[in-house]
Amino acid sequence: MTRWTRLRENSLLLFPSVVLTLALGIYPLIWVLRYMFYDYPGYGEELFVGLDNFRRLLRDAEFWASVRNTFVFAGGKLLITVPLSLILAVILNGKLRGRHFMRAVFFMPTVISTAVISVVFYLIFNSYNGMVNQLLVRMHIIDSPFAWLGPDHAMMTVVIAAAWGAVGNYMLLFIAGLQSIPQDLYESASIDGAGPVQRFWRITIPMLGPVMQIIIMLAIIASLKGYESIMVMTEGGPIGKTEVMYLYLYKLLFPFATSGTPADQQFGYGSAVGFATALIVGAITMIYYWLSRKMNKVF
Repeated sequence: MTRWTRLRENSLLLFPSVVLTLALGIYPLIWVLRYMFYDYPGYGEELFVGLDNFRRLLRDAEFWASVRNTFVFAGGKLLITVPLSLILAVILNGKLRGRHFMRAVFFMPTVISTAVISVVFYLIFNSYNGMVNQLLVRMHIIDSPFAWLGPDHAMMTVVIAAAWGAVGNYMLLFIAGLQSIPQDLYESASIDGAGPVQRFWRITIPMLGPVMQIIIMLAIIASLKGYESIMVMTEGGPIGKTEVMYLYLYKLLFPFATSGTPADQQFGYGSAVGFATALIVGAITMIYYWLSRKMNKVF
């Protein structure tokens, strides 16, 4: 087989991937970069406005409120998913009867549609006839239904729903990391008199370091980009208390899919918001990556 024959065959194999990358990755990016400088509602005339969209962005209180809500949502989700998935992985990695079935049970929410999970949690935490309120009233813990989706507690509720759908995925990743740790280390530590807690902190956590860094990075990106459960449960309400960056962006580009109208569609300003949102997510990810590398050098 000649060099040119191999080159032609390799090119044919790569052609579908290249076409899909150009069509679904490069072209949309160029499209967004172009419309950032236009006032374009998605139909009709395209009006070049220069940097006006970015000036509007700097003064947009709703966008910056969504940035703050994103950090609250992402922080709450991380505080629940990462520790809980690690605890479940340690428990289900042991010689527990029925552990394979339990792994499947905890992983099941990962393969269920986020919209379905969100609808279920909306019904569970419904303020009037939700299962949680009915149970708490019958147990005489509360006297009247609690506003789980009200202004003060809606963020906590959507964080719980989002975390429930993500724990199983990270749990399996932690289990894979745990199974790569040599059992000789645990046996030697047991002979030396180390208890379960000491083995966990002295062996498990350090050996899981590389896997944990990857899991935390994936969790950060997913949390910052997450909006599906919020869109289904609250649509960013009440009074914008749960509106995150990507939901705000979605409303600008597809207002008719939420409570808006096609007249509210803003492709030009939405492109600027999308670009700023991507910069924020990318910056947070790079900061974490830099910090994790620094920690590796220290430890």
